[in-house]
Amino acid sequence: MSTVSDTIKGRRRSPLPRIALTTGKTLLSIAITMLGLLFVTFFIGRVMPLDPVLAVVGERATKEVYDAAYIKLGLDKPLIVQFYNYVISVIQGDFGQSLRTGFPVAEEIKRRFPATLELATLGTLIGVFIGVPLGVLAAVKRGTWIDQAARVLALIGYSMPVFWLGMIALVIFYSKLGWVAGSGRLDIFYVDIVPRVTGMILIDSILDANWDIFRNAISHIILPASLLGYYSLAYISRMTRSFMLEQLSSEYITTARVKGLPERTVIWRHAFGNIKVQLITVIALSYAGLLEGSVLTEIIFSWPGIGSYITTSLLSADMNAVMGGTIVVGLVFVLLNIFSDLLYKFFDPRAK
Repeated sequence: MSTVSDTIKGRRRSPLPRIALTTGKTLLSIAITMLGLLFVTFFIGRVMPLDPVLAVVGERATKEVYDAAYIKLGLDKPLIVQFYNYVISVIQGDFGQSLRTGFPVAEEIKRRFPATLELATLGTLIGVFIGVPLGVLAAVKRGTWIDQAARVLALIGYSMPVFWLGMIALVIFYSKLGWVAGSGRLDIFYVDIVPRVTGMILIDSILDANWDIFRNAISHIILPASLLGYYSLAYISRMTRSFMLEQLSSEYITTARVKGLPERTVIWRHAFGNIKVQLITVIALSYAGLLEGSVLTEIIFSWPGIGSYITTSLLSADMNAVMGGTIVVGLVFVLLNIFSDLLYKFFDPRAK
């Protein structure tokens, strides 16, 4: 009996091997994904019709100077050797030096990425807090003018070019009405006053209790964040409406209504409760899309983020910076997917 009891207890205490196996598979998946991203990014950077040597020495350099820079950059070695050296450097956190500025790429990304993170986070929050209720309301009021208005709003968000909306927004709300500040993250006389802790101006100004800079930062970020939030809202509201329509037509919803449950309980506790897991994926993908797709918004509003950094570096043939920025964005995308998987288990016990 004691042996049988010990065996049962051992079986009950056996989640650790399963957790270790799951963690190992996840880490292996991340490693393979990032290696594939490194491979694609590296070889695209090598086959593009841009000469990184000219970005260093200039077009008027002599052949001797050009050849010396070519060898110094390691471009004389076989591609497979260059790729191997690059992977080893990236693992060590070294993305090389920017050919345009001469500073380490890792330091420049570290300085610029919080700006994109701050902008994309605020845009996603706007999209979630408006898009989710709007999608639920459109599903509940299916076929009414509210539903039609929500669908038109989402359609416009998908159809309008971001650069056009950005310029129109600047003309109306900044130039004509003066409701918001212009381009950049802060007015010039507020720059570098708040101590850098997170790199996100809103949080750093709160930590420093500098409310003048906080208000100025809000005035600068509200327009580009609202623009990104509108695109996030369009996607989230459309998907929320689709998920809710599927749930509201289910038999268990009909049964709940027949039992006399309040409509508010039927909609939010039962129908919406069953789409939370699906919405996690939608919101995570929307967030990742804003992190990697805010390039035009950052350029229009002169936002010193990772998107404008990659674009400027690409136009300058600075492939070290382009590849470093692309790898960081890809890593964030992978981590967001893993985070959404973890949230599955929190919201849906069946996934445990």
